[in-house]
Amino acid sequence: MSALIFDTETTGLREPQVIEAAWLRITSLTPLATGDAYEQRFRPNKPIDFGAMATHHITDEDLANCQPSNSFRLPDGVQYLIGHNIDYDWGVIGQPDVRRIDTLVLSRLLWPEADSHKQTALLYMLDRPFARQHAPAAHSAAADVFMLAHLLTHILDRLGNPTTLDELWRHSEAARLPRTMTFGKHKGELLGDVPVDYRRWLLGQPDLDPYLRRALEAL
Repeated sequence: MSALIFDTETTGLREPQVIEAAWLRITSLTPLATGDAYEQRFRPNKPIDFGAMATHHITDEDLANCQPSNSFRLPDGVQYLIGHNIDYDWGVIGQPDVRRIDTLVLSRLLWPEADSHKQTALLYMLDRPFARQHAPAAHSAAADVFMLAHLLTHILDRLGNPTTLDELWRHSEAARLPRTMTFGKHKGELLGDVPVDYRRWLLGQPDLDPYLRRALEAL
């Protein structure tokens, strides 16, 4: 099965468009090994937000001769995307029909004591020499996927080295299921402690987060 470690840089948080995409193809999960690499910039049809520009240092002028953002496509046959908050990148590229493995939710599950679950913060916690060498110059999607591959080795080890992508995906899906309410008057309460009538009301809402729905239905 084909899997990519994937990341994007975008125009910003408001109706984002991809301006840079990068991936590493996974050739082996145990031990982790990567093969083909890709990095490409794209021209959006809107200006880049200054807040985003300050993060990735890509300006509108840099993209003048690039292909349009909506021309990006994943390679044929990709079945899994792995990323830190992968739903954001998946949404930016049009929500393709792939399974998503989220290293952010896995990290929150595996290292709940961490004061930050940002990718770079986790690398400083888990492998400071690596982070000191690579993080200061990391301002691109390609740098992010390279560093995420290193973080993924720690995640795999902590999970007991799953041997298949399907197994890793199932770990990610399980980690997505909330254990406490994240909003509303019962925010912070264990789902099992939330009153039954309120849980029933939530389940009747058509726009309820699908993972919260699954967690509530399992009670």
